[in-house]
Amino acid sequence: MATKTKRETFNYSANREWHKLPKGMTLHETPGVAVAPDDTVYLLTRNTEAPVMVFSKAGKFLRTWGKGAFTNRTHAIYAPADGFIYAADDGSHTITKWTTDGKLRMTIGTPGKPSPRYSGKPFNRCTDVVVASDGTLFISDGYGNARIHHYSADGKLLHSWGEAGIEHGQFLIPHNLGIYHDRLYVADREANRVQVFDGDGTLLDVWPNIHRPCALTVGPDGNIYVGELTGVANMDDALGVGHRVSVFDRGGRLVGRFGAAEEGSAPGQFIAPHGIAVDSRGDVYVGEVSWTIRGQHMTPPRELPSLTKLTRTK
Repeated sequence: MATKTKRETFNYSANREWHKLPKGMTLHETPGVAVAPDDTVYLLTRNTEAPVMVFSKAGKFLRTWGKGAFTNRTHAIYAPADGFIYAADDGSHTITKWTTDGKLRMTIGTPGKPSPRYSGKPFNRCTDVVVASDGTLFISDGYGNARIHHYSADGKLLHSWGEAGIEHGQFLIPHNLGIYHDRLYVADREANRVQVFDGDGTLLDVWPNIHRPCALTVGPDGNIYVGELTGVANMDDALGVGHRVSVFDRGGRLVGRFGAAEEGSAPGQFIAPHGIAVDSRGDVYVGEVSWTIRGQHMTPPRELPSLTKLTRTK
């Protein structure tokens, strides 16, 4: 699988069986994936018995944790340089901070008690969290809000911005975040765009025409990797609409794209990219909500592949 651009060539070998699960364990589906600085991989799954699964970079299963601490609406996971693991659970309306072995260190938000829809107050189905170089947190909020919140490292609200709408600086589901130095990248999913802000909430740039940007991360190469969700109603089976990963430089120029034109479960195909991470050597990990989008609607319902490792070969 190769994507050629004027500037770069991305070559990957796609593997849907990279992770070695214990006998009898399944992912159910994988809304979130993160890679720590040491290349340890953290999956946030919707297996309520084992919501967080941890793997070596070679795919060896290391441990699981978080049973009983999450709803069945786990959403995103993040493993920054501060050595902690952060998770967004839109079902409980919370952001949590953990040690790498699963000890809870902080909860932002009140579990099970959302703010009023579109009130602008945190949280109503928050979707993602990233940590800035100064230790502060940016949180996207989310499905029942249209807001970005900025928190101190110890969980105090500093300020917020955004509201529902299609104008620049407004949001139609701020779904996932990426951060690079002083720039915050927001996957504004239903507006088919990525919006770029500084830490004060000043809009710096808008990248249009990205199909339902769902997963988003900044790779070690400084590029922004965006998982595009499958098509909208009445175009769900259109070829080349979503179910792919696009790579942009920091100025918003498309520099690579991978994924087959047709949706599917075979290596090199995607169903519903929802979480994405990149390790130190440029390998890409894509988590999918394939049960939610496809599997639960099948007869009979069945679990579909929801994790791909794309090993970079060039």
